[in-house]
Amino acid sequence: MRTVDHVLAGGHEGGAGRTSPIYDPNNGYVQAEVTLGDAAILDKAVEAAKAAQPAWAATNPQKRARVLFRFKQLVEAHIDELAHLLSSEHGKVIADAKGDVQRGLDVIEFCCGIPHAVKGEHSQGAGPGIDVYSMRLPLGIGAGITPFNFPAMIPMWMFGPALATGNAFILKPSERDPSVPVRLTELMVEAGAPEGILQCVHGDKEMVDAIIAHPDIAGISFVGSSDVAHYIYSQGTLKNKRVQAMGGAKNHGIVMPDADLDQVVNDLSGAAFGSAGERCMALPVVVPVGEDTAERLREKLLPAIAALRVGVSTDPEAHYGPVVTGAHKDKVEGWIQKGVDEGAELVVDGRGFSLQGHEEGFFIGPSLFDHVKPDMESYKEEIFGPVLQMVRAANFEEALALPSQHQYGNGVAIFTRNGHAAREFAARVNVGMVGINVPIPVPVAYHTFGGWKRSAFGDTNQHGMEGVKFWTKIKTVTQRWPDGSDSGDNAFVIPTMG
Repeated sequence: MRTVDHVLAGGHEGGAGRTSPIYDPNNGYVQAEVTLGDAAILDKAVEAAKAAQPAWAATNPQKRARVLFRFKQLVEAHIDELAHLLSSEHGKVIADAKGDVQRGLDVIEFCCGIPHAVKGEHSQGAGPGIDVYSMRLPLGIGAGITPFNFPAMIPMWMFGPALATGNAFILKPSERDPSVPVRLTELMVEAGAPEGILQCVHGDKEMVDAIIAHPDIAGISFVGSSDVAHYIYSQGTLKNKRVQAMGGAKNHGIVMPDADLDQVVNDLSGAAFGSAGERCMALPVVVPVGEDTAERLREKLLPAIAALRVGVSTDPEAHYGPVVTGAHKDKVEGWIQKGVDEGAELVVDGRGFSLQGHEEGFFIGPSLFDHVKPDMESYKEEIFGPVLQMVRAANFEEALALPSQHQYGNGVAIFTRNGHAAREFAARVNVGMVGINVPIPVPVAYHTFGGWKRSAFGDTNQHGMEGVKFWTKIKTVTQRWPDGSDSGDNAFVIPTMG
């Protein structure tokens, strides 16, 4: 059986310790195992990072950018390999897997312009003979803890800005689908990154706790569930680390009476059911405004859902594939039953879906709930599966309140032809990322990604200039070159620029 090992400076390293199974979600079989590390493995990675990082930080940013540019070229050359590997462990279809890789590469492209992004500020003549300037310097060693749902994109979101700004980086991917992060690490070394600058370690909570506790790790970036995000943020900041921790989501799509419902249904089909709903920017809640809108939307949704094709990840005609593990399938189906028990109307039931020849695969058909109420637990919590819930709103204010008052505040969308309604909604909604007739409002790489409330802990977002700020610290220099004419009479007075 294939084993996925750690990628440390000098090559791969396994161990005689614990392992975790890696499934093929298309058939339910264990296809490989991953070696789970501990504090000792992390110590090796940190020591290599400490040895390599000072010289990397001293390398001019243009040369660091050239390494990232070569990495981008290598990833593009290997995109078919990466997409098939990703699909085989995650279950998302090949086209979606390529999108996963490409959205990560978008951030790498942004990082190729890092010389401009790390420029400091300069004020000449801030005082008599005094100049002031600032420098943006790396933190030192960073760590990234990434989720299973985007095993290519989110690691690149993290290590791209970290490496570009002169840090060493230790990646701890999900143990459910670790092979693509390993390949990305290998390709970065092939691109010319010094040994120890990017390493990949594997593990579960034991490794996460080791990362939090390690005194030489200065910054941690995390994406995952909100409970774990809060744990990592609270424990990491107690250790005086810089932490950004992105959590769960329950994104809403507000459908105004004037919206183009054919376009809305097309957008919802992809945003709610694409990647089997395993996206933090999925759109699992639709909020039609007014009963007439709700009835017309429901009538159009039913044939669109019936037309969705669930298939193996290599099927080019499939709209989405299986979920990542059998345990996750059970969890999603449990939430469907919870919605039924709470009194929501299950209009389309995706449980019990079976694909001929792949009966043991982790497949779930699309599900649709109507008449979901805000006090239901199935509405309050993230399902993370191919389940769309309809919550009917009487008017604009009621629709605006639903995402604004929800515990999560990652993303939201409004569908309308009314510019005033869209502008009002964007200004007032209590959510971090807003789409106007855009169902999945993930910002482009030179902007930043981040939600509000329990969707994000910490003050700095992912990628863009926020990512550069997170992985750097500011040093400000105030300088004077006296000519000997200063008598020094004011040496005991607080300096001013007067």
